[in-house]
Amino acid sequence: MLREFLAPMLLEFAGYNRNTWFQQDGATCHTSNESLPVVKDMFPEKLISRRGDIPWPPRSPDLSRADFFLWGYLKSRVYINKPNTLRQLKEKIIEEMSAISRSLCRRVFENFRTRLDECKNRKGGHLDEIIFKK
Repeated sequence: MLREFLAPMLLEFAGYNRNTWFQQDGATCHTSNESLPVVKDMFPEKLISRRGDIPWPPRSPDLSRADFFLWGYLKSRVYINKPNTLRQLKEKIIEEMSAISRSLCRRVFENFRTRLDECKNRKGGHLDEIIFKK
């Protein structure tokens, strides 16, 4: 998945360069002896993760924009018309990712800053009551 999907997609992304950081939580599949070296090679000295260059804050799953925003948002958009094939699913994911506006990205990043500040205040604790507001 990392070499066959993520790497080619990153090369197509205009914002990707050698200064790009990669952030992932401490899930076992993200830090396994098979996947971690691949990610470290793709993002040398720019990995925020358990066992990464900068450690993931303990007890803080709320700091991943993918977790607190993207996966739920995509699921709600992609499955409106229930894709029937893997090809349709991939096309719909790409379509919906491309449709995310700058305004929405700004709001996600503002919420992310709020989460970072609150995580720091709570010394890495959970942020259960912080939600993404419209």
